[in-house]
Amino acid sequence: MVPLSLAESLAEIGRRMDSRGWVPGSAGNISARIDGERIAITRSGVHKGRLAASDIMAVDYDGKPLVEGQKPSAETLLHCQLYRLFPPVGAVLHGHSVAATVLSMSSTPIVFSNYEILKAFGFATHELDVQLPVYENDQDIARLAAYIEPLLLREPPVGYVIAGHGVYAWGTSVEHAYWRLEALEFLLTCELERRRVK
Repeated sequence: MVPLSLAESLAEIGRRMDSRGWVPGSAGNISARIDGERIAITRSGVHKGRLAASDIMAVDYDGKPLVEGQKPSAETLLHCQLYRLFPPVGAVLHGHSVAATVLSMSSTPIVFSNYEILKAFGFATHELDVQLPVYENDQDIARLAAYIEPLLLREPPVGYVIAGHGVYAWGTSVEHAYWRLEALEFLLTCELERRRVK
């Protein structure tokens, strides 16, 4: 159901995320758009640093597995939502880094000001303030997705964080999504360090 090249690409990104300490244990999830009806996503409970192509499964845009007996990531609906709302999105990456987890505990937006790397998100200048929304955590993922949806549509963010949980980043391809995740993680680490040394 999942093209082998796409499954291998997602597995490789999982290993990269693991090497950076962004997906401890079985945390995080990784997905990519297959077509207008299906997405590829990591199975539930697999370690992202040890992914094989067989650990990537297909679901429809409602998060329903296309192969009976397979169980997708618990947060699949949050991935499906981004593909449904934003047609250019080709991949979504979610990690649980220390910086994202710690900074999101306050449940207030994280603001990045005057960082040169903000240009990674398409801004023409670094001279601006960019908010990374922080949404309250909820174990009911359908309810969480319903809460997030109007906020995403009102002002599409560069990514978002779930409080005490981790960051979501997306892009037009698997590699582009990784670049954006890497930029967000750099910014989050900078903010955490700034608060530590104040």
